[in-house]
Amino acid sequence: QVQLVESGGGLVQAGGSLRLSCEASGRTFSSRSMGWFRQAPGKEREFVAALRWSGGTTSYAESVKGRFTISRDNAKNTVYLQMNSLKHEETAVYYCAAMRGIGKLYLSSDPDEYDYWGQGTQVTVSS
Repeated sequence: QVQLVESGGGLVQAGGSLRLSCEASGRTFSSRSMGWFRQAPGKEREFVAALRWSGGTTSYAESVKGRFTISRDNAKNTVYLQMNSLKHEETAVYYCAAMRGIGKLYLSSDPDEYDYWGQGTQVTVSS
């Protein structure tokens, strides 16, 4: 029902910035809350940020507050993650995801609440 394709990953120096994009297909995109997760080698998948389907309500992991910004453009069926002041330990594969339900009024950091996932984009932060 929903397909997600991430882009924008790459190699960046510590302290630098990257902007990730996630383009979605499916007519229900604008009614779903969206999230970003990341997974480093040998680590569990970690919540990064989420954005409610309507309005500007957001949620962030404590470790990225003040540095990362999630946003969306429903007209383009795209969600973004602006990452500033990147740290070496944030090297990971970054995934975007769409929440299971339609029009939910809450945000979730639980990956089990998300039904649709992109293939991921590699972000490597050099030290």
